Amino acid sequence: MVEDYLTDRDQEEALRAWWRENWRWIAAGIVLGLGILGGWQFWENRQSQEHRDAASSYKKFQDAVTAKNVQQEESALKDLAAGHESSPYTQQARLELAKGYTDAAQYDKALPLLRAVADGAHDEQLAQIAKLRAARVLIQLGKHDDALKSLDPEKAGAFVAQVREVRGDALVAKGDLEGARAEYAAALGANDDASIDRTLLELKQQDIGGTAAKPAAQVAP
Repeated sequence: MVEDYLTDRDQEEALRAWWRENWRWIAAGIVLGLGILGGWQFWENRQSQEHRDAASSYKKFQDAVTAKNVQQEESALKDLAAGHESSPYTQQARLELAKGYTDAAQYDKALPLLRAVADGAHDEQLAQIAKLRAARVLIQLGKHDDALKSLDPEKAGAFVAQVREVRGDALVAKGDLEGARAEYAAALGANDDASIDRTLLELKQQDIGGTAAKPAAQVAP
């Protein structure tokens, strides 16, 4: 090693020279590292605070639901969405308010809330639930073709049986009993039909003259 042939003074001078040439890079690296650490901690703290704020706003919404005060529900949801649009709390509040509207047959008010969840939810399951509910609302509004277009069995995943059933309901409302029988049969023949009421679905099928389930693959989306 070269250092073995240098005196202590020579090594000290070499170290000083190296430091003079590189101290700026070392200092910059330290500052950058501290900045990244500080930024990460700031982001984590901000996320935690936003979560607490969203939870607090959702609590106000729940209080309004308990009080059965629709105006307060609407106001609480508006505040929640204004500050936490992408929060799961906001999506859940929309689903709850939409259910209240649906129960009251106020379908025009329920539909935009359900569509907002279907389009904006980061949770795919939550989005699928919203799509199914929106399709049922469209059926109630007499928009049968819109309901059919909104539900794609090929993209439904674990919700394929429910999607087929709702598509069947839309076709019955539209007067297409042959198409409805095919959809109901596909729902009954789905690999995973635990999410449907099989007895009710079989009754729907029999009510329109259906007898046996057909494989889902035989039904066009």
